[in-house]
Amino acid sequence: MKLAVVTAGLTQPSSSRLLADRLTEAVTRQAPAEVRVIELRDLAVDIANNFVTGFPNARLRAAIEAVTEADGLIAVTPIFSGSYSGLFKSFFDVIDDGALAGKPALIAATGGTARHSLALEHALRPLFAYLRAVVVPTAVYAASEDWGGAADAFTDGLGPRIARAAEELADLLLHRRPKAEAEEEVVPFEQQLAALRPLG
Repeated sequence: MKLAVVTAGLTQPSSSRLLADRLTEAVTRQAPAEVRVIELRDLAVDIANNFVTGFPNARLRAAIEAVTEADGLIAVTPIFSGSYSGLFKSFFDVIDDGALAGKPALIAATGGTARHSLALEHALRPLFAYLRAVVVPTAVYAASEDWGGAADAFTDGLGPRIARAAEELADLLLHRRPKAEAEEEVVPFEQQLAALRPLG
């Protein structure tokens, strides 16, 4: 099983990468997988060049293939101006329409204050719904205060949210039919028609 982890943090180290690592660890404890982490900061110039030339270079193509060929996806972005980062959106813009259809995905975000947590529901979830990914019910938002371990009525503790989202993604990964197996069961239309024709 393969798990792609996309993180759009701009600093090093970044809270987005830290959250991505914690989510990945929680998921792979329940659903062992080969993990490929894609740091979008390292691909920023490649993504921009793709918009100008219309073609991904080898490095960007490898990142796109890692995401599209994975069995599951974890996507984490910092929140800027109440939405996902431009770099995060640009990466998913260069992926072909339909390439993420049916793919189990966990969405997460980081920000300075818990007030921006709804960006997961009004920005990230609609984006992945458009891409036809199967997004788990629990989205994870980590504000600055979450990293100190002091849970309050607004943040309800980062650990339990990570555990719940990871369990949901692991469950989808473990119970999803492999794509190749599903394709093998497709019966051509002509064969279906022949089966309906009366004998003799």
